[in-house]
Amino acid sequence: MVAGMRDRVLDILANEGVLLEPSAAELVLARSDPVDFVRSALASMPQQPLVLTVDDLRPYADAPVVRIVPKALEEVRNGPPAPLPRGDGDFCVLRDITGNSTCEGNIIDFARYFNDRFKKIKKILSTRRELVGCLPVPKATKFDREVRMIAMVNEVRTTKNGHKLLEVEDDEGRCPVLILKDSPLINESIVNDEVIGIVGKTSTKGDLVVLNELVRPDLPLRRTMQPSDSWTSVAFMSDVHVGSNTFLHKPWDRMVHWLKTEGKNEVQYLVVPGDVVDGIGVFPGQEDELEIDDIFAQYESLVDRLKEVPDGIRVIVQPGNHDAVRPAEPQPTFPKDIAKLFDSSISLIGNPCYLEIEGRKILSYHGRSLDDWIGSVQGLSYNNPMEAMKEMLKRRHMAPIYGGRTPLAPEKEDFLVIDEVPDIFITGHVHGAGIGEYRGVRLICASTWQDQTPFQKMHNFNPDPAKLPIVHLGTGETRMLDFN
Repeated sequence: MVAGMRDRVLDILANEGVLLEPSAAELVLARSDPVDFVRSALASMPQQPLVLTVDDLRPYADAPVVRIVPKALEEVRNGPPAPLPRGDGDFCVLRDITGNSTCEGNIIDFARYFNDRFKKIKKILSTRRELVGCLPVPKATKFDREVRMIAMVNEVRTTKNGHKLLEVEDDEGRCPVLILKDSPLINESIVNDEVIGIVGKTSTKGDLVVLNELVRPDLPLRRTMQPSDSWTSVAFMSDVHVGSNTFLHKPWDRMVHWLKTEGKNEVQYLVVPGDVVDGIGVFPGQEDELEIDDIFAQYESLVDRLKEVPDGIRVIVQPGNHDAVRPAEPQPTFPKDIAKLFDSSISLIGNPCYLEIEGRKILSYHGRSLDDWIGSVQGLSYNNPMEAMKEMLKRRHMAPIYGGRTPLAPEKEDFLVIDEVPDIFITGHVHGAGIGEYRGVRLICASTWQDQTPFQKMHNFNPDPAKLPIVHLGTGETRMLDFN
């Protein structure tokens, strides 16, 4: 009983990024209500310490305990913090950052952020048979035998002898891990800040571990999406870039015409994962490439175009890196002054977002981190973004690399961890188009509605615009329509 209560208390503190001194643990567990006591004490402290001591808790020992209502229950009582509807009928938002952002960008926020990532992915890896009996890093290095551990990668470098050296750590310590140059794992692309499972042999000196097997969290094996009785189809479009002088007016009109005619009874939902407008000041010299040079006018034009979509189609809109939201991911949905421009029938969500439509779980992500994946993992390219999406699923994280091209906000929870397996995974951003499958998950890279830009022309990149991928939720059948 005491052990179970101790674990509950430690879990609460871990979620807050706080450690507990052993003597303080005795004080907490001596209370008749340890959980409520520690929640009440933390809520009353002007600033939470990194290590909770007896001295920290003593002022609250004789004070009446204020029962802290869990956030989820509070939201049931008072309504969700976001001012926008989060879904209705057969559509709902399962999880995004909207209304849940708390970060201030201090060192404690970063510690909590990475701890949450490690905890979530460690939980996935701990189920793998290859990692049965895994040890914390400091203990593993003390054994002169094969050891197993789960750790986050801090650094990857190549030695002068051609070996690959990783620095890894868990919540108890760190150690170097060596991949020998003649190992079949030497060409494995390991990125900073991903969480991996390690099977290896400790060196005779106990100063490093030689890697024998690399275990990734990856998706469970699943041959295909199981059929359901749904007759609904969902269409996806990304990177509309309304306001750009390269916006494709005619293909858009053809697409809308199809939705009003042939597609009227086929498509019931339209999901739009980001860069819905071109934005203002996103890159140097952008003003020369704009058809609409006012950000509110861009969104007003977008809204007018979305009104052309038949009433029977539910539209779900998400921001991207060109939109008028914070650039750091995860991104909350549009602010009130932008949101009020949209019709109430349009659902606005954050980025990334777990959705559920008629029982199908959809992970929708704009895809800014594709730039980092393609720049860091050997063999990936903008011509085949589906392979980069597979790397995200293998590592169970959309954007693990901190300090790259994708700015990351250190929230209390890492919303970029893929802790739940979706039925459909959708990205955009790279202005490509593709459909695929990985271990039973439908992969969609949504097309753009913008022609080749001067920047793309300079880099000899040809977009694949004006295509509309559609997934039938009942059968999983996926097809791509071309409106060029």
